[in-house]
Amino acid sequence: MKIERALLSVSDKTGLVELGQALAARGVELVSTGGTAKALRDAGLGVRDISDLTGFPEMMDGRVKTLHPKVHGGLLAVRDNEEHAAAMDAHDIGAIDLVVVNLYPFEATVMRGAERPEIIENIDIGGPSMVRSSAKNHQFVTIVTDPGDYETLLGELKAREGATSLDFRKKMAAKAFAATAAYDSMISQWFAFADQGKMFPDFLAVNGVAPVELRYGENPHQKAALYTPAGPHGRGIAQAEQLQGKELSYNNLGDADAALELCAEFRGGDPAVVIVKHANPCGVAQRATLAEAWDEALACDSVSAFGGIVAVNTELDGATAERIATIFTEVVIAPAIGDEARAIFAKKKNLRLLVTGDLPDPRRGGLAVKPITGGLLVQSRDNGAIAAGDLKVVTTREPTEQELRDCLFAWTVARHVKSNAIVYAKDGATAGIGAGQMNRRDSSRIAAMKAAEAAETHGWDVPRTQGSAVASDAFFPFADGLLAAAEAGASAVIQPGGSIRDDEVIAAANEAGLAMVFTGMRHFRH
Repeated sequence: MKIERALLSVSDKTGLVELGQALAARGVELVSTGGTAKALRDAGLGVRDISDLTGFPEMMDGRVKTLHPKVHGGLLAVRDNEEHAAAMDAHDIGAIDLVVVNLYPFEATVMRGAERPEIIENIDIGGPSMVRSSAKNHQFVTIVTDPGDYETLLGELKAREGATSLDFRKKMAAKAFAATAAYDSMISQWFAFADQGKMFPDFLAVNGVAPVELRYGENPHQKAALYTPAGPHGRGIAQAEQLQGKELSYNNLGDADAALELCAEFRGGDPAVVIVKHANPCGVAQRATLAEAWDEALACDSVSAFGGIVAVNTELDGATAERIATIFTEVVIAPAIGDEARAIFAKKKNLRLLVTGDLPDPRRGGLAVKPITGGLLVQSRDNGAIAAGDLKVVTTREPTEQELRDCLFAWTVARHVKSNAIVYAKDGATAGIGAGQMNRRDSSRIAAMKAAEAAETHGWDVPRTQGSAVASDAFFPFADGLLAAAEAGASAVIQPGGSIRDDEVIAAANEAGLAMVFTGMRHFRH
């Protein structure tokens, strides 16, 4: 289809003048509206006003300008349909061959904190209508919604002597419908969540943009891609800058996200290191220096750390980078990375190095979405938190100040461990982690076993679980899990409480001389 008339109406004027000049050079008639027409005229281009095309003035502050039969008739007419052609002749409707439209900046208006009336005014009506009309009639009309496609459009026109192919128009139509779908989705979410405070709207629009196709999914026979949300969203792994290394895999991204989420718990605190393997932490520590924190985190489970993901909560320095580089590591994540650390990691060509610029807020709101067969499970993020003042001492013996600190540290880590989760911690470092077992007793035993292996590896006289605090992500349904922790040497326990056998568990803790506190909050993580 040869392009003879183009309708241009854009909010984002990036590349507009260059596009207009190129179209005019091909003899294409330019029709435009408001600010777009002014920008083209200021560049010396001849432009026909939309009001001249329709014979009807723009009105109501520009709300009514393109919603007219001479616009949509020119877009929707099936050119080889005799009845359509007769209607066009009868009503003096000229064909429009190319539409270049991008929509009012609704997202940007919301993001800068505009008041409700301004947000409503930035809901585009005429633009999406033209986009949809053009995309529907892609057999005859070319629609372009992304300034990034202008160069491709001009290349198509050059290669086809001023025409476009059906394949190109189909591709642009698909992109156009995706653009209006994402736009309407943002608006519907704003109305539901921000304007009306409705956590679970009647219709949940879930969308993503700019897919990055990954090499494969969880396994090589699966396909996978990464999407980022359309509309306002926080920064995270998907927005991190990759400085070096191979392409991130599906599993890399999932594990890196788990590491970053846990590391964010220590945002603004003492230097912290998190080591994750298969989405579970295998070592976490806080110390005066990042290098010391690495040593302590690695000591928890150096076997699992091989091929793991490392996240830190502060700028990564050379001393820490040297230590990390001594073992095989898939991904390293930091808010910033010093020059010395970069130089050290540059020798590890396959290591993926990610800079986040900041750590996400662990207490942020939002929804978590999980697909199941035939539907979606949706819940609010697990952003609950407890402080020392929220704890209820339920045993005869109260925890010491150090035990209390270790309890809170273990609890922070446990909320990021797959359930059933048991975490031993001592002096601001994990001593043993038991994850994902079908019963809590086995998680306790596995964590203790790993601690014993670490003691043997490092030549310690006793495992670090001796005198440690142990955290359980949910209540102990029986005393056996707690007694397994006591056998491992734990002296303090933190758990939600709430079991019908709480009295039995408390009695067992008292008999073992343990101090135990209840949080009243559970952190299952499936």
